[in-house]
Amino acid sequence: MGTVVLGIFLHFLGGFASGSFYIPFRSVRRWSWESYWLVGGSFSWLIVPFIAVAITVPDFGDIISQANASMLCWIYLFGVLWGIGGLTFGLTMRYLGLSLGMSMVMGLTSAFGSLMPLLYNDLSGTGGTQTISAMAGRPGGQLVLLGVAVSLVGIAICGWSGMLKDRELADDIKQISIKEFSLRKGIIVALISGVLSACFSYGISAGHPLAEATVAAGTDSLFQNNVTFMFVMWGGLTSNAIWCLVLGFRNHSFGDYLNRHAPLLRNYLFSASAGTLWFLQFFFYGMGESRLHNDASSWVLHMSFIIIVSNIWGLYFREWHGTSLHNKRVLLLGNIVILISIGMLAFGNYLG
Repeated sequence: MGTVVLGIFLHFLGGFASGSFYIPFRSVRRWSWESYWLVGGSFSWLIVPFIAVAITVPDFGDIISQANASMLCWIYLFGVLWGIGGLTFGLTMRYLGLSLGMSMVMGLTSAFGSLMPLLYNDLSGTGGTQTISAMAGRPGGQLVLLGVAVSLVGIAICGWSGMLKDRELADDIKQISIKEFSLRKGIIVALISGVLSACFSYGISAGHPLAEATVAAGTDSLFQNNVTFMFVMWGGLTSNAIWCLVLGFRNHSFGDYLNRHAPLLRNYLFSASAGTLWFLQFFFYGMGESRLHNDASSWVLHMSFIIIVSNIWGLYFREWHGTSLHNKRVLLLGNIVILISIGMLAFGNYLG
Protein backbone atom coordinates (compact mmCIF):
# COMPACT_ATOMS: atom_id res chain seq x y z
CA MET A 1 0.00 0.00 0.00
CA GLY A 2 2.93 2.33 0.67
CA THR A 3 3.99 2.11 -2.98
CA VAL A 4 0.47 3.05 -4.11
CA VAL A 5 0.38 6.02 -1.73
CA LEU A 6 3.76 7.19 -3.01
CA GLY A 7 2.51 6.88 -6.60
CA ILE A 8 -0.59 8.95 -5.82
CA PHE A 9 1.49 11.62 -4.06
CA LEU A 10 3.84 11.86 -7.04
CA HIS A 11 0.84 12.24 -9.33
CA PHE A 12 -0.42 15.01 -7.05
CA LEU A 13 2.90 16.84 -7.45
CA GLY A 14 2.61 16.46 -11.22
CA GLY A 15 -1.00 17.68 -11.16
CA PHE A 16 -0.02 20.65 -9.00
CA ALA A 17 2.75 21.61 -11.45
CA SER A 18 0.40 21.34 -14.42
CA GLY A 19 -2.50 23.13 -12.73
CA SER A 20 -0.15 25.97 -11.78
CA PHE A 21 2.09 26.31 -14.85
CA TYR A 22 0.11 29.08 -16.58
CA ILE A 23 0.22 31.41 -13.56
CA PRO A 24 3.74 32.82 -14.28
CA PHE A 25 2.59 33.73 -17.79
CA ARG A 26 0.04 36.10 -16.22
CA SER A 27 2.96 38.26 -15.07
CA VAL A 28 4.54 38.64 -18.52
CA ARG A 29 4.16 42.19 -19.84
CA ARG A 30 4.29 43.75 -23.33
CA TRP A 31 4.99 40.47 -25.12
CA SER A 32 2.77 38.74 -27.67
CA TRP A 33 1.39 35.34 -26.78
CA GLU A 34 3.62 33.55 -29.29
CA SER A 35 6.71 35.20 -27.81
CA TYR A 36 6.27 34.05 -24.24
CA TRP A 37 4.86 30.69 -25.32
CA LEU A 38 7.98 29.94 -27.37
CA VAL A 39 10.36 31.01 -24.59
CA GLY A 40 8.46 28.93 -22.03
CA GLY A 41 8.29 26.04 -24.47
CA SER A 42 12.03 26.10 -25.05
CA PHE A 43 12.40 25.19 -21.39
CA SER A 44 9.54 22.68 -21.21
CA TRP A 45 10.24 20.86 -24.49
CA LEU A 46 14.02 21.12 -24.86
CA ILE A 47 16.17 22.43 -22.02
CA VAL A 48 14.62 20.93 -18.87
CA PRO A 49 13.84 17.47 -20.38
CA PHE A 50 17.44 17.13 -21.54
CA ILE A 51 18.76 18.14 -18.12
CA ALA A 52 16.40 15.65 -16.45
CA VAL A 53 17.56 12.81 -18.70
CA ALA A 54 21.25 13.72 -18.32
CA ILE A 55 20.95 13.64 -14.53
CA THR A 56 18.74 10.57 -14.09
CA VAL A 57 19.75 8.34 -17.03
CA PRO A 58 23.56 8.41 -17.37
CA ASP A 59 23.65 5.96 -20.32
CA PHE A 60 20.76 7.48 -22.27
CA GLY A 61 22.86 7.82 -25.45
CA ASP A 62 23.52 4.06 -25.62
CA ILE A 63 19.87 3.28 -24.80
CA ILE A 64 18.66 5.47 -27.67
CA SER A 65 21.19 4.06 -30.16
CA GLN A 66 20.01 0.52 -29.44
CA ALA A 67 16.29 1.34 -29.52
CA ASN A 68 13.95 0.42 -32.37
CA ALA A 69 13.87 3.33 -34.84
CA SER A 70 10.20 2.78 -35.68
CA MET A 71 9.26 2.99 -32.01
CA LEU A 72 11.16 6.25 -31.60
CA CYS A 73 9.39 7.69 -34.64
CA TRP A 74 5.98 6.78 -33.20
CA ILE A 75 6.88 8.38 -29.86
CA TYR A 76 8.00 11.52 -31.69
CA LEU A 77 4.85 11.58 -33.86
CA PHE A 78 2.60 11.30 -30.83
CA GLY A 79 4.63 14.16 -29.39
CA VAL A 80 3.91 16.31 -32.46
CA LEU A 81 0.18 15.67 -32.08
CA TRP A 82 0.37 16.25 -28.32
CA GLY A 83 2.20 19.51 -29.08
CA ILE A 84 -0.74 20.70 -31.16
CA GLY A 85 -2.97 19.83 -28.22
CA GLY A 86 -0.70 21.79 -25.89
CA LEU A 87 -0.68 24.70 -28.30
CA THR A 88 -4.46 24.93 -28.33
CA PHE A 89 -4.42 24.30 -24.56
CA GLY A 90 -2.67 27.64 -24.11
CA LEU A 91 -5.33 29.29 -26.25
CA THR A 92 -8.03 27.61 -24.16
CA MET A 93 -6.63 29.24 -21.03
CA ARG A 94 -6.74 32.62 -22.79
CA TYR A 95 -10.36 32.28 -23.85
CA LEU A 96 -11.97 30.31 -21.00
CA GLY A 97 -9.75 30.81 -17.95
CA LEU A 98 -8.22 28.23 -15.61
CA SER A 99 -11.37 26.63 -14.21
CA LEU A 100 -13.63 26.17 -17.22
CA GLY A 101 -10.75 25.68 -19.66
CA MET A 102 -9.00 23.05 -17.55
CA SER A 103 -12.24 21.16 -16.86
CA MET A 104 -13.19 20.88 -20.53
CA VAL A 105 -9.73 19.96 -21.80
CA MET A 106 -8.91 17.55 -18.99
CA GLY A 107 -12.27 15.80 -19.31
CA LEU A 108 -11.61 14.90 -22.94
CA THR A 109 -7.94 14.17 -22.34
CA SER A 110 -8.74 11.95 -19.37
CA ALA A 111 -11.25 9.88 -21.32
CA PHE A 112 -9.16 9.42 -24.45
CA GLY A 113 -5.80 9.10 -22.69
CA SER A 114 -6.91 6.47 -20.19
CA LEU A 115 -9.20 4.26 -22.25
CA MET A 116 -7.92 4.36 -25.83
CA PRO A 117 -4.53 2.65 -25.11
CA LEU A 118 -6.36 -0.10 -23.21
CA LEU A 119 -8.82 -0.54 -26.06
CA TYR A 120 -6.00 -0.60 -28.62
CA ASN A 121 -4.18 -3.29 -26.61
CA ASP A 122 -7.38 -5.33 -26.58
CA LEU A 123 -7.95 -5.06 -30.32
CA SER A 124 -4.30 -5.65 -31.25
CA GLY A 125 -3.79 -8.54 -28.83
CA THR A 126 -0.90 -6.80 -27.06
CA GLY A 127 -0.55 -5.28 -23.63
CA GLY A 128 -0.98 -8.30 -21.34
CA THR A 129 -2.77 -7.03 -18.25
CA GLN A 130 -3.00 -3.52 -19.73
CA THR A 131 -6.29 -4.21 -21.54
CA ILE A 132 -9.90 -3.49 -20.71
CA SER A 133 -10.85 -7.18 -20.83
CA ALA A 134 -7.98 -8.17 -18.51
CA MET A 135 -8.81 -5.46 -16.02
CA ALA A 136 -12.49 -6.34 -16.10
CA GLY A 137 -11.60 -9.91 -15.11
CA ARG A 138 -10.15 -9.12 -11.69
CA PRO A 139 -11.60 -7.18 -8.70
CA GLY A 140 -8.84 -4.57 -8.58
CA GLY A 141 -9.13 -3.90 -12.29
CA GLN A 142 -12.90 -3.60 -12.06
CA LEU A 143 -12.54 -1.00 -9.32
CA VAL A 144 -9.99 0.91 -11.41
CA LEU A 145 -12.34 0.99 -14.41
CA LEU A 146 -15.19 2.10 -12.16
CA GLY A 147 -12.90 4.79 -10.70
CA VAL A 148 -12.15 6.01 -14.22
CA ALA A 149 -15.88 6.28 -14.92
CA VAL A 150 -16.53 8.12 -11.64
CA SER A 151 -13.70 10.55 -12.36
CA LEU A 152 -15.22 11.36 -15.75
CA VAL A 153 -18.52 12.10 -13.99
CA GLY A 154 -16.72 14.46 -11.61
CA ILE A 155 -14.95 16.18 -14.49
CA ALA A 156 -18.29 16.56 -16.31
CA ILE A 157 -19.80 18.16 -13.19
CA CYS A 158 -16.92 20.65 -13.06
CA GLY A 159 -17.52 21.42 -16.72
CA TRP A 160 -21.23 21.90 -16.01
CA SER A 161 -20.32 24.36 -13.27
CA GLY A 162 -18.24 26.28 -15.80
CA MET A 163 -21.19 26.41 -18.20
CA LEU A 164 -23.44 27.72 -15.41
CA LYS A 165 -20.85 30.38 -14.71
CA ASP A 166 -20.88 31.45 -18.33
CA ARG A 167 -24.66 31.86 -18.27
CA GLU A 168 -24.68 33.83 -15.03
CA LEU A 169 -22.01 36.44 -15.72
CA ALA A 170 -22.12 39.27 -18.20
CA ASP A 171 -19.23 39.49 -20.65
CA ASP A 172 -17.76 42.61 -19.05
CA ILE A 173 -17.65 40.85 -15.66
CA LYS A 174 -16.04 37.69 -17.09
CA GLN A 175 -13.36 39.74 -18.81
CA ILE A 176 -12.23 41.28 -15.54
CA SER A 177 -10.51 38.00 -14.63
CA ILE A 178 -10.19 36.61 -18.18
CA LYS A 179 -9.34 39.53 -20.46
CA GLU A 180 -9.86 37.66 -23.75
CA PHE A 181 -12.90 35.60 -22.70
CA SER A 182 -14.71 34.03 -25.67
CA LEU A 183 -16.93 30.99 -25.13
CA ARG A 184 -17.19 30.13 -28.83
CA LYS A 185 -13.45 30.27 -29.54
CA GLY A 186 -12.72 28.59 -26.21
CA ILE A 187 -14.96 25.57 -26.85
CA ILE A 188 -13.46 24.99 -30.31
CA VAL A 189 -9.85 25.05 -29.14
CA ALA A 190 -10.76 23.06 -26.00
CA LEU A 191 -12.17 20.24 -28.14
CA ILE A 192 -9.04 20.14 -30.30
CA SER A 193 -6.76 20.37 -27.29
CA GLY A 194 -8.57 17.70 -25.27
CA VAL A 195 -8.45 15.08 -28.00
CA LEU A 196 -4.86 15.71 -29.15
CA SER A 197 -3.42 16.18 -25.65
CA ALA A 198 -4.28 12.54 -24.98
CA CYS A 199 -1.55 11.63 -27.47
CA PHE A 200 0.97 12.05 -24.66
CA SER A 201 -0.54 8.96 -23.08
CA TYR A 202 -0.17 7.11 -26.38
CA GLY A 203 3.48 8.18 -26.55
CA ILE A 204 4.10 6.73 -23.09
CA SER A 205 2.45 3.46 -24.08
CA ALA A 206 4.50 3.30 -27.29
CA GLY A 207 7.63 3.91 -25.22
CA HIS A 208 7.19 1.03 -22.77
CA PRO A 209 10.02 -0.99 -24.41
CA LEU A 210 12.26 2.07 -24.08
CA ALA A 211 11.37 2.35 -20.39
CA GLU A 212 12.18 -1.34 -19.88
CA ALA A 213 15.54 -0.90 -21.62
CA THR A 214 16.25 2.10 -19.38
CA VAL A 215 15.68 0.03 -16.24
CA ALA A 216 17.71 -2.87 -17.67
CA ALA A 217 20.62 -0.45 -18.15
CA GLY A 218 20.64 0.22 -14.41
CA THR A 219 18.49 3.34 -14.14
CA ASP A 220 16.23 3.69 -11.10
CA SER A 221 12.72 2.68 -12.16
CA LEU A 222 11.42 6.01 -10.84
CA PHE A 223 13.00 7.65 -13.87
CA GLN A 224 12.28 4.96 -16.44
CA ASN A 225 10.06 7.21 -18.58
CA ASN A 226 12.40 10.18 -18.85
CA VAL A 227 13.98 9.14 -22.15
CA THR A 228 10.51 8.59 -23.62
CA PHE A 229 9.47 12.01 -22.37
CA MET A 230 12.43 13.61 -24.15
CA PHE A 231 11.26 12.26 -27.52
CA VAL A 232 7.66 13.26 -26.87
CA MET A 233 8.86 16.75 -25.93
CA TRP A 234 10.87 17.03 -29.14
CA GLY A 235 7.67 16.34 -31.03
CA GLY A 236 5.88 19.00 -29.00
CA LEU A 237 8.69 21.44 -29.69
CA THR A 238 8.34 20.86 -33.44
CA SER A 239 4.62 21.67 -33.71
CA ASN A 240 4.67 24.54 -31.22
CA ALA A 241 7.82 26.19 -32.60
CA ILE A 242 6.47 26.11 -36.15
CA TRP A 243 3.23 27.80 -35.12
CA CYS A 244 4.93 30.39 -32.92
CA LEU A 245 7.31 31.28 -35.76
CA VAL A 246 4.38 31.63 -38.16
CA LEU A 247 2.66 33.99 -35.72
CA GLY A 248 5.93 35.85 -35.19
CA PHE A 249 6.21 36.59 -38.91
CA ARG A 250 2.51 37.41 -39.22
CA ASN A 251 2.38 39.71 -36.19
CA HIS A 252 5.92 41.12 -36.54
CA SER A 253 6.48 40.18 -32.91
CA PHE A 254 10.09 38.95 -33.06
CA GLY A 255 11.14 42.30 -31.68
CA ASP A 256 9.56 41.35 -28.36
CA TYR A 257 12.67 39.49 -27.28
CA LEU A 258 14.74 42.71 -27.30
CA ASN A 259 11.95 45.24 -26.66
CA ARG A 260 13.42 47.86 -24.32
CA HIS A 261 9.94 48.98 -23.31
CA ALA A 262 9.19 45.53 -21.89
CA PRO A 263 10.55 44.18 -18.58
CA LEU A 264 12.81 41.72 -20.38
CA LEU A 265 14.45 40.01 -17.40
CA ARG A 266 11.06 39.61 -15.71
CA ASN A 267 9.48 38.21 -18.87
CA TYR A 268 12.25 35.71 -19.48
CA LEU A 269 12.23 34.53 -15.86
CA PHE A 270 8.47 34.10 -15.67
CA SER A 271 8.32 32.38 -19.06
CA ALA A 272 11.13 30.03 -18.04
CA SER A 273 9.35 29.30 -14.75
CA ALA A 274 6.14 28.46 -16.59
CA GLY A 275 7.97 26.17 -19.00
CA THR A 276 9.79 24.40 -16.18
CA LEU A 277 6.53 23.80 -14.29
CA TRP A 278 4.97 22.48 -17.50
CA PHE A 279 7.66 19.81 -17.81
CA LEU A 280 7.72 18.95 -14.11
CA GLN A 281 4.17 17.65 -14.39
CA PHE A 282 5.45 14.85 -16.60
CA PHE A 283 8.61 14.32 -14.58
CA PHE A 284 6.46 13.54 -11.52
CA TYR A 285 3.88 11.73 -13.68
CA GLY A 286 6.55 9.32 -14.87
CA MET A 287 7.64 8.65 -11.30
CA GLY A 288 4.06 8.05 -10.19
CA GLU A 289 3.33 5.76 -13.14
CA SER A 290 6.41 3.70 -12.31
CA ARG A 291 4.89 2.94 -8.89
CA LEU A 292 1.29 2.20 -9.95
CA HIS A 293 2.04 0.14 -13.09
CA ASN A 294 -1.40 0.99 -14.47
CA ASP A 295 -1.66 3.41 -17.40
CA ALA A 296 -5.37 4.13 -16.94
CA SER A 297 -5.05 4.88 -13.22
CA SER A 298 -1.99 7.07 -13.68
CA TRP A 299 -3.53 9.12 -16.47
CA VAL A 300 -6.83 9.68 -14.67
CA LEU A 301 -5.09 10.56 -11.39
CA HIS A 302 -2.96 13.08 -13.22
CA MET A 303 -5.94 14.70 -14.94
CA SER A 304 -8.00 14.70 -11.74
CA PHE A 305 -5.33 16.44 -9.68
CA ILE A 306 -4.87 19.01 -12.45
CA ILE A 307 -8.57 19.86 -12.35
CA ILE A 308 -8.68 20.14 -8.56
CA VAL A 309 -5.60 22.38 -8.46
CA SER A 310 -6.74 24.55 -11.37
CA ASN A 311 -10.17 25.04 -9.80
CA ILE A 312 -8.53 26.16 -6.56
CA TRP A 313 -6.42 28.64 -8.51
CA GLY A 314 -9.52 29.73 -10.41
CA LEU A 315 -11.23 30.57 -7.13
CA TYR A 316 -8.10 32.36 -5.90
CA PHE A 317 -7.98 34.54 -9.01
CA ARG A 318 -11.70 35.32 -8.59
CA GLU A 319 -12.75 33.67 -11.86
CA TRP A 320 -15.93 32.60 -10.04
CA HIS A 321 -16.56 35.99 -8.43
CA GLY A 322 -20.17 37.05 -8.88
CA THR A 323 -21.52 33.54 -9.51
CA SER A 324 -24.35 32.07 -7.47
CA LEU A 325 -23.94 29.89 -4.38
CA HIS A 326 -25.59 27.07 -6.35
CA ASN A 327 -22.89 27.30 -8.99
CA LYS A 328 -20.12 27.12 -6.42
CA ARG A 329 -21.80 24.09 -4.85
CA VAL A 330 -21.85 22.35 -8.23
CA LEU A 331 -18.12 23.07 -8.57
CA LEU A 332 -17.51 21.69 -5.07
CA LEU A 333 -19.57 18.58 -5.87
CA GLY A 334 -17.48 17.93 -8.99
CA ASN A 335 -14.26 18.12 -7.01
CA ILE A 336 -15.65 15.83 -4.29
CA VAL A 337 -16.62 13.24 -6.91
CA ILE A 338 -13.10 13.45 -8.36
CA LEU A 339 -11.62 12.89 -4.89
CA ILE A 340 -13.86 9.84 -4.45
CA SER A 341 -12.62 8.47 -7.77
CA ILE A 342 -9.01 8.96 -6.62
CA GLY A 343 -9.76 6.81 -3.56
CA MET A 344 -11.30 4.14 -5.79
CA LEU A 345 -8.30 4.15 -8.11
CA ALA A 346 -5.93 3.90 -5.15
CA PHE A 347 -7.72 0.91 -3.63
CA GLY A 348 -8.11 -0.74 -7.03
CA ASN A 349 -4.36 -0.50 -7.59
CA TYR A 350 -3.77 -1.90 -4.10
CA LEU A 351 -5.96 -4.93 -4.87
CA GLY A 352 -4.08 -5.43 -8.15
